[in-house]
Amino acid sequence: MKIQLRSLAVLAICLLISIPPANAWNSIGHMAVAYVAWQQLTPATRQRAITLLKKNPFYKKKWLTYIPKGTSVDDQNLYIFMMAATWPDEIKASNSGYKLDSDTPPKTSEATRNTGYGDKYMHKYWHFIDTPFSTDGTPLPAIPTPNAETQIGVFRQVLSSNASDSLKSYDLVWLMHLVGDVHQPLHCATRVTSADHNGDAGGNDVKLTNAPGELHAYWDDILGMGTTQDYKIGLTAAQSLPAAGSNSSDSSEADWVSESFHLAQSNVYVAPVGPAAGPYTTDAAYQSATRTTAQQQIALAGARLANLLNADLK
Repeated sequence: MKIQLRSLAVLAICLLISIPPANAWNSIGHMAVAYVAWQQLTPATRQRAITLLKKNPFYKKKWLTYIPKGTSVDDQNLYIFMMAATWPDEIKASNSGYKLDSDTPPKTSEATRNTGYGDKYMHKYWHFIDTPFSTDGTPLPAIPTPNAETQIGVFRQVLSSNASDSLKSYDLVWLMHLVGDVHQPLHCATRVTSADHNGDAGGNDVKLTNAPGELHAYWDDILGMGTTQDYKIGLTAAQSLPAAGSNSSDSSEADWVSESFHLAQSNVYVAPVGPAAGPYTTDAAYQSATRTTAQQQIALAGARLANLLNADLK
């Protein structure tokens, strides 16, 4: 009996260790963003994007192996484009070969480095912009840089420049991902309280009784669960999205971040989520509202990504 209990304990620990970290949307959400964008890309932009994505180290190693033989070229290109949007999260896996870094930008040169696939840092701090707010008057900390907003600006500039295709490939996959990231409200806000002067890490510190157990991941997973190999789930999720709103032509990443920041306050940190760290139990009304907001934001992100690439990808 003791041996069996010990084995179960070891298994439980292994399972906990293997759980991937929370990401803005999950792979399904990011692939849905890319699907929406693909539908609105010009033929020339589609071909240019695929040419660049072939330079990604995962193109042959992983992405092509996920697609059944006999798939049409058009469908293959769509699926590759969808998978590419997950790459900046994929390299955060423990066995990816990339160097583990924290969510806080280092005060060294790798924080803003943009040298292409030879850069083996995960750059976890590029995925979000912790814009602070408080409802109890607690002083607000500074916004760390670099962050998702600053990096979108950097990558856009490279795509429209005469930089090498190798660097453009790297910047393209990051840009595809970060446009999705900044349309997740909890990647653009952190709630500061008297009990947490540094903020709640975009809801990661707010506990829920519902799976997956915390607010940030709850929003990430709202469209469904899956990995990059589950691109067909992403396809199904994307095909049920509403049309993007009339503000899809807004090309300012600062505006996108501001919109998400305000959505966090109006749509995320609302009842039954209270003013402290929880735990709270989300009800059916909150889940329905979350799903509606997420679908609208993902559709908007896809339309804006398409506009950006059609204009900037040279």
